[in-house]
Amino acid sequence: MPKLPSSSVVERIQKLRDLINDYRYHYHVLDESTMSEAAADSLKHELSQLEAAYPELITPDSPTQRVAGVALDQFTKVTHQFPMISLSDVFNRVEVEAWLARIDKLSPTRQQEFFCDVKMDGFACALIYEDGLLVQAVTRGDSRVGEDVTMNVRTITNVPLRLRSEPAYAHFLRGRTEIRGEIIMTKQAFAALNKRQQKAGKPLFANPRNLAAGTIRQLDPKLVSERPLQFRGYDMLRDNPADIPTFQYAYEAMRALGITNNSAATVLTSLESVIKFIDKWQTEREELNFNTDGLVIKINDRKRYQELGVVGKTPRGAVAYKYAAEEATTVIKDIVISIGRTGAATPVAVFDPVQVAGTTVQHASLHNADEIARLDARRGDTVIIFKAGDIIPQVKNILTELRPDNTRPFDFAAELARQYPELTFERPEGEVVYRVKGSSSELILKRSLEHFASKGALDIDTLGEKNVAALVDAGLVHDLADVFTLTKDQLLTIDRFADVSAQKLLDGIADKKHPRLERFVYGLGIRHVGVQTAVDLVHAFESISGLEAAAPDALQAVEGIGMVVAESIEAWFADEDNIALLRKFESLGVRPQYVAPTGRLDGKAFVVTGTLESMGRDEAANRIRSLGGTFQTSVAKDTTYLVAGANTGSSKLKKAQQYGTEVINEGQFLELLDGSDES
Repeated sequence: MPKLPSSSVVERIQKLRDLINDYRYHYHVLDESTMSEAAADSLKHELSQLEAAYPELITPDSPTQRVAGVALDQFTKVTHQFPMISLSDVFNRVEVEAWLARIDKLSPTRQQEFFCDVKMDGFACALIYEDGLLVQAVTRGDSRVGEDVTMNVRTITNVPLRLRSEPAYAHFLRGRTEIRGEIIMTKQAFAALNKRQQKAGKPLFANPRNLAAGTIRQLDPKLVSERPLQFRGYDMLRDNPADIPTFQYAYEAMRALGITNNSAATVLTSLESVIKFIDKWQTEREELNFNTDGLVIKINDRKRYQELGVVGKTPRGAVAYKYAAEEATTVIKDIVISIGRTGAATPVAVFDPVQVAGTTVQHASLHNADEIARLDARRGDTVIIFKAGDIIPQVKNILTELRPDNTRPFDFAAELARQYPELTFERPEGEVVYRVKGSSSELILKRSLEHFASKGALDIDTLGEKNVAALVDAGLVHDLADVFTLTKDQLLTIDRFADVSAQKLLDGIADKKHPRLERFVYGLGIRHVGVQTAVDLVHAFESISGLEAAAPDALQAVEGIGMVVAESIEAWFADEDNIALLRKFESLGVRPQYVAPTGRLDGKAFVVTGTLESMGRDEAANRIRSLGGTFQTSVAKDTTYLVAGANTGSSKLKKAQQYGTEVINEGQFLELLDGSDES
C-alpha cells in the first residue's frame, strides 16, 4: 500500500504553491522581489520533492507543471470565439485628428476618453481560462483561425497556470475568461541569448519578434522552455461584455489576476494629451526593455467601442500610431538580380548588415532598371536605408558625396548576361521589368514544382510531371506551398484523379510536411544550389531563418561556395515573393527538420560508379551525407573513396589511380556506412 499523505503534507504543499505563485506575481507583474531568486528556487525544489513523493497531489496548475515533455507532431487549428482583428494605422497628427473627427461625427454629444498604450512588437496570442485555470493558448493565425500552442505557452514563466484569487475580480474566476496579449523577448534577454549563440559558433538571431514567433511555433516544448519569453496582456474578453466596462478596467483586472501588462498604459481625455503621449514615447521608446513599432489609441468605454463597430476588417474605435521609419547608412557591396516565379528580373542591393527599426537589414529591392537609373545606384555607393511601414527595407537615396572614384554605372542588360548566361531576357514595350524570354509564369511554376517534388528534394509520391501540369492547369496551385492546401474534393474535379489516386497524392504530400532541411532547401530551387551545396548550407546555418539572415561573407565561408553562389542565395532571400512563400509554408505547418550528421564520415568524399546491388545511387548519396560525408559526381584530388559497383567504367578508375584515390567495393562501402570500419 502506498503511503498516504498526512494533512500536514497537504497543507505544506498548498502553502508552498501559494508562496511561489505570490513571488512570481510580485516579480513578473509588479516588478518587485519578495525574496532572492535562490530562496525561490529552494522553495520550488522542496515542492518538487514533495510532489515526487506524493504524485497524487500534483495539480495541473502547480508551479512544477510548466514544462511538458512530449513533442507534438503538428499544431491543431482552433477557431477564435472572437476574431483577433488588426487595427488601422495612422502616421501623424493629421491622421489622428481625422480618426477622432470620424468618431465625433458618429457620437457628437459624447465626451471621448482614450486609453493609450505602447504597442509591443511581439507575437499575438490568446490565453483561455476556464474557471480560472489555463486550458488553451491560441495564436492569432489569420485572425479567425489560429493554432493551439498550449503546451509551449505553459512553459512561459510569467503566464499564470491559474489566475490569482482577488475578491474584487472574483467573477473572472468563473466561466470563460480570454486574455489577449503579445509574446515578447526583452532586449536584455535577446542580447544574452545571441551572446551564447556567438560563443557556441552558431548563427545569430535576427530580432526578438521573429525569435519569439519562431520559438512559440516549435513542436518541442522543451526547446521553448529554454528561451526567455514573456507574455504581456493588452485585452480581456468575457461572454458578458458588461463584465469589462473599460479598457482601463481590463488592465487593472489583468494585473490583479496575475497577468503582466505595460505600466506605460494610461487614460487621456483630450486630443492634445494624446499628442503629448505620442511625442513622449517618440523619444523615450528606446529606453523600453522591449521593441515597439508604435502606440495603440482606443476609445476607453468598451460599450461605446463596440457600438462604433468595424469597417472592413478593422474596428472604428481604435488605431495604431506608427512612428516614422528609422534610417541608417550603409555601403552597397553588390547588386544581384533575382528571377521571380513569373520570370521577372528584380535587382537587389546587398550591403553590410545594418540595424534599422530594431532589425538587421542586409539587402533591399531596387525594383527595376528604371529605379536603378533614377537613383544611379552603383556598387560601392553609400546609401540611406529606411523601412517602409517599419517592415520592408528600402533605399531612400544615394550619398554621391561619398562615392568612390572607381565606380561605374550599373549596366542592367550586361549584368543579366553575366549573372544568367544561359537565359535570354526581353523588356516588353511599355513595361519597366525585364523577363525571361519564352517562359510563361505557368511554365516556370510547373518546372519549379516538379523539382520541389523530385526524388532529390521532397520526393512526394505520385507528384510527377503529368500531375503537376494538371494541378497548375486547373488553377489549384499558384506556388509551391499550395500543394499543402489541396483537398480531395479539389482533386476529384480533375479528370486524372479518382478516389484512390487522389488520396494517394494527398497522403504523399502530408508525409512531407516535416522534410529534412537540406531536402527542403534544395527543393526551393535556388539557382546554383545543388544537393551537396544544400547539405553544406544546412550544416553551416541549421535553419531556414539562419540561412535567410546569413551575410555574404558568412555564405562564402562555407566550403565550396564562392561569389556566384553566394550572390544567387542572397538574391533568392532578398525577393519579397520568396520570403512570403516561406511564411506561407510556416502558416501551413510545413516545418523542415534539421538533423545533425553523426560525423562518422566527416571529411571523407565519395564517388559511386557502376551499379550497386543494395541501393540506388540517390540512396547511397543520402546515406553518405547523413553521416557527414560528401557525395561527389566525379573523381577529384580531394576524393577519398571511389566505390566501384558492377559494370564499372575504366575512366573513373584511371582518375582514381591518377589522384591516389582508394577504390573500394560495395561490401567495403557498406562496412563504412555501418561503422564497422572506423579507419
